[in-house]
Amino acid sequence: MKLEARVGFPDRDLDLGIAVEAGRTLALLGPNGAGKSTALASIAGLLRPASGRITLDDRILFSHNGAGDTSWVPPHARGVALLAQEARLFPHLSVLDNVAFGPRSAGMPRGRAREVAHQWLAQVDAEEFADRRPAALSGGQAQRVAIARALATEPHLLLLDEPLSALDVDSAPAIRQLLRRVLEGRTTIVVTHDILDAVLLADDVAVLEAGRVVEEGPTARVLTRPTSRFAARIAGLNLVRGTARGTTVTTPEGLQVEGLSEDDLADGSAAVAVFSPSAVGVYRVAPSGSPRNVVHATVTELEPHGHQVRVHTAYLSADITPAALADLDLAPGTAVVLTVKASEVAVYGA
Repeated sequence: MKLEARVGFPDRDLDLGIAVEAGRTLALLGPNGAGKSTALASIAGLLRPASGRITLDDRILFSHNGAGDTSWVPPHARGVALLAQEARLFPHLSVLDNVAFGPRSAGMPRGRAREVAHQWLAQVDAEEFADRRPAALSGGQAQRVAIARALATEPHLLLLDEPLSALDVDSAPAIRQLLRRVLEGRTTIVVTHDILDAVLLADDVAVLEAGRVVEEGPTARVLTRPTSRFAARIAGLNLVRGTARGTTVTTPEGLQVEGLSEDDLADGSAAVAVFSPSAVGVYRVAPSGSPRNVVHATVTELEPHGHQVRVHTAYLSADITPAALADLDLAPGTAVVLTVKASEVAVYGA
């Protein structure tokens, strides 16, 4: 399934050209303001762009050119279902009638629509709530019903906009497991900021920055060999982007990081150096010996990270123990020397 959305809004442009393979789930990642939710709302027909074109396979969902010619497929006729952060169930309808609403709107007889609703409620382990009103449901229960309502329409494309972000820590794991089960074999795009959602739910990942796809590929590849800063950050890795000379990456600012590479990199080609924060040594003065990569930096932030402390600088991050933090007497503004062995750095083409 090929999806293209190249549209303009008064405050931003969106250029989304991706292939979502039938039966697979694509995670759409990116920083706040990148355009992820705007993309889903535009595809679903809940936002009407000022200009541009949206196509799903060979079907035009929206088109508007400078001459004033407009093509618009209404949301209910797109074969697309959107599940938002909040369940947004109809408060005046029972759970059963909420789920039956989509099939009924598509012309299905009332009795058959209610049968389908019962089947989907059973699929999401929510059939016992069929006669309740949404106000009587917990957050996790309401999200189960919302999932059933979205799937009851048998959409060609399912869109999930951070479906777990509004749930508490007790409900989210169960709904995540439910989504793993019901998304199997369904063509889906899920927007998330959670690395766990990307790993457990998505077959593929696309990274969106400033309204444009900057990286895409199988989930494991993107998260272990990222080429965008956001993918590296969500995977918990340091990433230095620049140009290659041998196995050394040099940034436009002159920072150099040497590593190991399995790629045949041409001198001057775009490349990245990627390594774990746990591989970075932190010192107040340059250590003796000859570490291959030495970076002088200033601490910008200290952040708890499991049983360790993550030290952030403008260039790199490092993980150290609380004891090391106390011994080094670090605080934002402290000048530090960071080192990393070349053997800990993977260099590859960007």
